[in-house]
Amino acid sequence: MLFRESVASVAARFFGGSIAEGALALTLAENFLHARGHRPSPSEIRSWERSLPILANTLLEAGLGDVEMLIEYALPLTSKRADVILAGVHPVTGEPSYVVVELKQWSKASPHGEDPRLCLIDSQSQPVLNPIEQVRGYCDYLTSFNGALEHTPDSVGGVAFLHNAKDSEVRWLREATEDAQGRLFTQNQRGAFQSYLKSRLASASGAEAADALLQGPVRPSRQLMKVASEEVRDREQFVLLDEQKVAYELVMSAVRTARRADHKQVIVVTGGPGSGKSVIALSLLGELYRNGVPALHATGSASFTKTMRKIAGARKTEVKKLFQYFNSFMEAEPNDLDVLICDEAHRIRLTSANRYTKARLRTGRPQVAELIDAARVPVFLLDQHQVVRPGEMGTVEQIEQAAKARGLTCTVVGLDSQFRCGGSDAYLRWVTHLLGLEGDGPVPWEPDGKVRLLTVDTPQELEAFLTTRKAEGYSARMAAGYCWKWSKITSTATGLPADVVIGDWARPWNVPGDRSLFGAPPAPLWATEEAGFGQVGCVYTAQGFEYDWSGVIIGPDLVWRTDRWVVDRTASKDPIFTKATGDADIDRLIRNTYKVLLTRGMVGTVVYSTDPETRERLRSLIP
Repeated sequence: MLFRESVASVAARFFGGSIAEGALALTLAENFLHARGHRPSPSEIRSWERSLPILANTLLEAGLGDVEMLIEYALPLTSKRADVILAGVHPVTGEPSYVVVELKQWSKASPHGEDPRLCLIDSQSQPVLNPIEQVRGYCDYLTSFNGALEHTPDSVGGVAFLHNAKDSEVRWLREATEDAQGRLFTQNQRGAFQSYLKSRLASASGAEAADALLQGPVRPSRQLMKVASEEVRDREQFVLLDEQKVAYELVMSAVRTARRADHKQVIVVTGGPGSGKSVIALSLLGELYRNGVPALHATGSASFTKTMRKIAGARKTEVKKLFQYFNSFMEAEPNDLDVLICDEAHRIRLTSANRYTKARLRTGRPQVAELIDAARVPVFLLDQHQVVRPGEMGTVEQIEQAAKARGLTCTVVGLDSQFRCGGSDAYLRWVTHLLGLEGDGPVPWEPDGKVRLLTVDTPQELEAFLTTRKAEGYSARMAAGYCWKWSKITSTATGLPADVVIGDWARPWNVPGDRSLFGAPPAPLWATEEAGFGQVGCVYTAQGFEYDWSGVIIGPDLVWRTDRWVVDRTASKDPIFTKATGDADIDRLIRNTYKVLLTRGMVGTVVYSTDPETRERLRSLIP
């Protein structure tokens, strides 16, 4: 949250005639910089300057000056923010009452196809979410993750206030269903809006209600694997917000069009770690599966696919068949599927052929072409900064070119929200700056209250810290760069070999294979089964997964020297790197590897480096 005061106080800052007049936008900008690590855009500042005084004045005229305004309220465990939450007392029950307000400066909107949940506006080239749906999603998410609302979800209402729009210019928006958590008011409905507000908020102080909301315990995030089976088999488990919902509805709209008019369309969803790509994928698969629409989920990750088969298909064998690999479609009939959901699409390879492929299938046909051809609506979800192996080449540009070559429309949706790492955008930026993937180099970490970041001096400290968190009920894992060889496990072995050796500390890698050994889970389940703690995971077993606390060991393949990172290819023991892998590729892939490892933690991350100079640099950056 960037700012909290009563309606009367907020209004005074805009038109009270005091020294503070007009200063609220400046205060919000300063608080935004501190909370998020970068300055707000000029358009965001303009929206504060233009929309907030209108809302405050509307409330004042309704006699609601004592209601509390929580401006730019951060939704729990995500980087998403509600424009304003009004906190007060219900005029009938006397209990705490809240109204989530989404402010729009739109003057008009037009429909996107036949789906009322999406719309088009002049300032955006791509469809956006109907604000009725947007604010309803915020209400749903808030009641799902704020413990203060656990037993009183009806205490939350939601409205979209389009204060610049005439009803005739946005009438299409009302085709979306309106309810208590999703209402729409326009410029010429000011009186109706005030009546609505007075039906939910009394003319009394909202300070205690605001305190209760802000002090409400945050529920643990719905980690992907914990609810995956229910999502696919039974009912929708995840709450999708904003661009996530846009991506979901675009796919569902394309499916309806494809089935009705034999139309084909490619959709690409791009976003960083924790932006909800796999949540969208599972939400789509679950909805399509439950409605009998031919659809499959595919990845290039053995760990992710095998985990999903085990978890989601535990009680229904047919569900296991929904999860395939990218190289499973070499012989697929064109458009045999309605939808093919390609998750982790940055792991697409040049071709599907390998040493086991039959000679007649070694045609050199690009893998991306096979995936596009296999379904009427191929959907690709990717993050180009998570390419960690030579030969992985899934990019937006590659998919767009392949679609264009077939004369197909390709729609790209970008996800800018953040649900991992405590929903901290600042932490993700810190990681990409640290590793030199973006920005001008490492910067000091400024704690933002969303995620914890620590550095330790020994691997013993790292493991002890994680052990304590695990005893407190958190999930925790250790993972490292691929800097130690994996010993072959012989038939006479009595335990996993302790290959990761740092001084007098030694621990085994995760089990290399699909069978459980010596009480440790198989590689695909290392990140999700409790017995995975105690082994050190690598990027291939960690990628695509999340856990509460992440311990990251930076090995000698990435060290800090004076004023820059140095990648030492000789320190990497990854057999996937060969003499043919160029230095520039190895540099990029190793940095991407550590980005993946540093962005697995939901609650916090503990970092250790085997190199003394690098440890000193980390200590200078992490309080």
